[in-house]
Amino acid sequence: MKNNNRNSFMKICVSYFLLCGLLNICQAQEDITTNELKGHITYLTSDKNSGRYPGGKINNRIVRYIKKDFKKSGIPPFLKSYKQPFVAQLRVKKGETPKKAVETWNVIGFIEGNDPLLKNEYIVLGAHYDHLGMGGGPSSKSDKIGIHHGADDNASGTSALLEIGEMLMAHKTELKRSVLLVAFGAEEQGLLGSKYFVDNPVVPLSQIKLMINMDMVGRLNDAKQVYMGGAGTFPGGVELMKELGPPLGLSPVVHAGSVGGSDHVSFYKKNISVLGIHTGGHPQYHTPEDTVELINFEGQKQVCRYIFNAIMKVASSSYDMKFIPQGE
Repeated sequence: MKNNNRNSFMKICVSYFLLCGLLNICQAQEDITTNELKGHITYLTSDKNSGRYPGGKINNRIVRYIKKDFKKSGIPPFLKSYKQPFVAQLRVKKGETPKKAVETWNVIGFIEGNDPLLKNEYIVLGAHYDHLGMGGGPSSKSDKIGIHHGADDNASGTSALLEIGEMLMAHKTELKRSVLLVAFGAEEQGLLGSKYFVDNPVVPLSQIKLMINMDMVGRLNDAKQVYMGGAGTFPGGVELMKELGPPLGLSPVVHAGSVGGSDHVSFYKKNISVLGIHTGGHPQYHTPEDTVELINFEGQKQVCRYIFNAIMKVASSSYDMKFIPQGE
């Protein structure tokens, strides 16, 4: 009898500690932390990743890293694979010998909504993960040949994608619309990943109601200004993006148009509502000096929560969504 009681007590203790562990995991998933943002950016900008140039073993390593983090957060692929392969023609300076085209990938995660009808409408949250490699190409702003780390451009957007995705997964039961999380390849080569995505969509383009793009979101300034274009491409977008800022201590600079600049342009050209979000330019743009030491991680966390709140406003309600064209 005593042995049975002891065994029962041990089972209860084990169950209790397992439950506590699960609760701790869920709690961790519900928040965006500066430590996780820093961990992602530190890895993505490490010397061994040589500036995240498209094609080859390094590109494949970055893709595996993104896939692994999606899996860790419980985010499944939309189809059988997270990877959407495509061929990228690499840019060269005028007069130089063309480079061979390379295979690269978009990486797609999926969080399904819960409304029987609205789950067939999609919000795309995207960021490009590639950068300029060792430099020397037409986009580099420096004559230096060396690792272009691309901490702000766009390891910051990639880390934000992973962290916001994790937080959305923790709030999955609140979503009515579905969310596609897309890490785009070969943006620096001419928006190639996003162009391929909209030309070969995994869902009908008519069902994508909003695309939010994060490109350079790691350098929030002292005035707490987060910039965006395209807020006028959906009903009430300008007002929504302005009102979400002050509760987080942010001062959004919101443009109805001013769409041009990054992967969201590919979606806008297909008559899809967009938001292109960033924290502003800086002298280190497209130089080897764009490093992790210059990232404002507390500011980036604020920007991530701002974007998360915007997604929840649109995806967890019957918010009226339709495309409104703007001047580019």
